[in-house]
Formats: sequence, structure tokens, C-alpha cells
Amino acid sequence: MEKVWLESYPEGVSPEIDINDYQSIVDIFNESVENYGSRPAFTNLGITLSYTDLDNQSAKFASYLQHDLQLPKGSRVAIMMPNLLQYPIAIFGALRAGMTVVNVNPLYTARELKHQLNDSQATTIVIVENFAHTLEEVIGETSVKNVVITAIGDCCGLVKRFIVNTVVRHVKKMVPAYSLKNPVWFNDALAKGEKHPFKPVKVVHDDIAFLQYTGGTTGVAKGAVLSHRNMVANILQASAWLKPLIKDGEEIVITALPLYHIFSLTANCMTFMKFGGMNVLITNPRDMKGFVKELSGFKFSAITGVNTLFNGLLNTEGFDKLDFSSLKMTLGGGMAVQEAVAKRWQKVTGSPLLEAYGLTETSPAVTINPMTLKEYNGTIGLPVPSTEVSIRDESGKELGCDEPGELWVKGPQVMECYLGRPEETAKVLSDDGWLSTGDIAIVTKKGFLKIVDRKKDMILVSGFNVYPNEIEDVVASHEGILEVAAVGVPCESSGEKVKIFVVKKDPNLTEEQLLAFCKENLTGYKVPKLVEFRDELPKTNVGKILRRELRDQEK
Repeated sequence: MEKVWLESYPEGVSPEIDINDYQSIVDIFNESVENYGSRPAFTNLGITLSYTDLDNQSAKFASYLQHDLQLPKGSRVAIMMPNLLQYPIAIFGALRAGMTVVNVNPLYTARELKHQLNDSQATTIVIVENFAHTLEEVIGETSVKNVVITAIGDCCGLVKRFIVNTVVRHVKKMVPAYSLKNPVWFNDALAKGEKHPFKPVKVVHDDIAFLQYTGGTTGVAKGAVLSHRNMVANILQASAWLKPLIKDGEEIVITALPLYHIFSLTANCMTFMKFGGMNVLITNPRDMKGFVKELSGFKFSAITGVNTLFNGLLNTEGFDKLDFSSLKMTLGGGMAVQEAVAKRWQKVTGSPLLEAYGLTETSPAVTINPMTLKEYNGTIGLPVPSTEVSIRDESGKELGCDEPGELWVKGPQVMECYLGRPEETAKVLSDDGWLSTGDIAIVTKKGFLKIVDRKKDMILVSGFNVYPNEIEDVVASHEGILEVAAVGVPCESSGEKVKIFVVKKDPNLTEEQLLAFCKENLTGYKVPKLVEFRDELPKTNVGKILRRELRDQEK
């Protein structure tokens, strides 16, 4: 298998990394501060932090954790907020103090938050006030002892901070009432930390950097233990892949996916930090008009996202008028990139939308398409350096080219385990380090991988395998369609039949017209038997369509 994909490997990219170049994320951070001190690192709400600013601010937060809270190395610090400047300050502060960061989705319900705080044994949480009421509901049933609270505008100057926070609290009324015992405000924590010198902590490969929770779509959410070794490996793997395209200290990357999501965390926050790039943090990408307005202020060179985000931008007024002259990299992941969206993206921006693939359990990058590709190719690319892949059947036998089977992955970016769940770990991680992904894939004769679908999403129609990705790709190519999801529903005669849930772009589109289109483009057993038009589809926090929720509604 390795020989096949090596023949297509991008020129200038080494197939191996040296994991010993750095012992921790902290080493990479310190190098970037030294190399790019005056360069902009993160910008949000019109405020920009240079690498030196981030160094100073994160050191204050690290000192606060060390001296005021007296947290020992390895303590779990939860961070629960959208993309704000407080996020990188908190992340790098915690990591520099030798802590483990527990990334928390701020949209969690009280039940979900309670589970994650208890499962991770977090003793400290940094939370934006908009979601403090959720914490109030459960904090007494968790191990959390220290609460650091922040408001959206807290990293702005005094006047702007007052205006932003007043509007958020009293005009938009986005902060529900809450009551927490002795919380410390984020800016006060920094002021307290400044009174003591930060004491650098030795952080090495085996130390845990992040507890990154899976979505819990197949049961209770599990914490993937990602060590500094795992994270350093993936940063180096992604950096090696992007290096021929990147100019150190000059790139501007649009960070719309939340930093608590592993894709954005590694690809944007960490990898572009290593290159001395600037992350433009988008706090609310669901406000598409506001998002486009924000984009108009930057000659950005890179953007990452999921298919629904790119589709949303393409359908937002003014996006096609933006300046794309500096755009050199558009990377899609998290869900399948649809060909119709990719083609339209390239037509509008002049830049190809390239697909990558990864998992929470792999820090996340496994494969990326070569940056030299001129157009979307329908694959997830080639394995990143120092990564092995294998396509296997149900018995574990390795399959050949163009034979669909489960994708297995091995490399230094593969997680250590699921926290406190040895049985769950054993289900996916073999003794020799291979991770079973649960994704059905093929390897082409040129070595490129193509995801056919999630194993659990596959639809079985009269003994034939039907893959939702294929159905959705065809339906999405219809000019009258905005979004689509395909699922299998019970059927007495065929076991299952295909149902599609559709959001229309053309209000006049009928079910008959859509089914006729499907019959022209799909084999008979793949053609949907049921169509349901909806105003919107259920999505995860990063915009990935939830087929599981749609399936559950049909039971």
C-alpha cells in the first residue's frame, strides 16, 4: 500500500517527520515567539495580539494558575467559549504551566457539561459569561473548584470593552442570569498573575496536552487522550505538507470553526502559529452576513471549514465580491466535501477547495490532498508524513486498490487511549498501534484515498450497499438544492430504503422533479424512495449535518 501512495507524493514533502524536533507544543510556541515576536498572531473584534503580546498575556495566565490557584502540573483546565482572543491566551497559558486543556463546547446542555467535567476531572474552568448559567446548574455536582469568567469584549480596550459588553448584555440580551460562587474575572486573573514571575515548567512528549471529547454520536462522549507527542507530530505532519506553499510570517488564515474543535485547534491555531501566521478568529460564523463583512477586511491566504460553511458563504450576498487574490489554500474536512460546492467555490474564488481527512483520535490529520492540485478530485488525499494506512475487510484482511473496506491508521498522531475507558479503547486501538476508524474507504491505483461513507451510516437496500455520501453528492448537484442529507429507513420488502431530507434553494422545486433528476443519475436501488423538504437540517456545533438525528426521528 505504501508504495502505491508514495508514487504520488508531493514534490518537496518528506514522507517522514522527526518527532524529536520538539518535546512539546510549548517548545513550538516559544520558537514562534522568538522568530515572529512583532508579527500579528490572533485578531478578533478589531483587536490584534502580536506573538509577543500572546507570550506576555499567556505567561500571566500561567502564573495565575501556578501561584494564585496553586495548581500542580497535569491539572485539568476546562475552556468553554467561542472564538475570542481569551481562548489562545488561556490555551497557551495552561499548556505553558504544564496543565491539560479540556476543550468544552459552549453549546453543551447542563447534562453534557456535567459529564465532561466529571469525566475529565477538571478542577478549573474558564467560561464566557453567556454560558455561565449552564455551569451554575451542575457545578455543585462536579470537581470544579475554580471558575474564571470572561465577557465577550474583555480583550478590547476600555471604551470598546464597555460598549461591546453592554450591547451583548443589555441590548441583545445574550447573557442569561446566573449565580456562581466567587468567580474570578479573566482580566483580574491576568492582573493577579502579573504580580508573580511565571515559572517555566518542563513539558515532554508523554505529558497530556488535551482531553478532546468525541461527539458522543454512538453513546456517551469519550475523552481522547492527546499527548504533546501526538500534537507535536500532527503539527509537524501538517507543516511539512504545507511548507512548499507557505511564506513564514506572512499568512492570514480565517478561523471560523471553533478552536475547541480538533480540526481548527491543530490546523489553524497550532500549525499556523508554527509558521508565524495570523489567525482571524470568527466568533459567530453562523451570522453569514457578518462573516462576509469580516472577511472583507482581510486579504486572507487560507481558510478552513466544513462543506456546509463553504456552501453557506457561497449563498451569502457579497461573498462573490470579496478580494480572493491572496487565497492560496482552502481546506475542507469534518464531513464530505460535495463536488457541486467545490466546483462553485473554485469558480467564485479561483482557488480549489481541497479535502482532508482526520479524526479526534488522530489529532486530527490523517490524509490531505497535495497543495499543488489545481481542482477538486473527489478524494481525501494522501497520508501525511510518518502515517500508515490500511484498507481491511471484516476479518482484518488487507484489501487491494479500489476494494472498499474499513480504513485503519497508524502513526505518532494516534491518541494514547480513551480516558478511563480501556474496553472502548480496545475496540478501536490494537496492541500494535493500529486505529480502526469506522470509515469505509478505497485506495485508488494512484494511491489517493476516498471515503465511501461512515460504516454506521451505510444503507442496505436488498443486500446492496448504498452510501449516503454518493446520494447527497448527486442531489446537491441539482441547482435547486441548498442542503441535503440521506439516511436509511426501515422497509418490509427491501430491508431499508433511501430517504432524503432537503433544504431547497429554488422554492418551486417539486418532489417529482427531484426524483426524476435522481433517476437520471443513480442506479435504481440507490434512488430515494422518500423526500422530505425542510427549512433547515440538524447540525453539530461546527455545521456537520447530523444524519443520526434524522435517522432517530424515523424510528
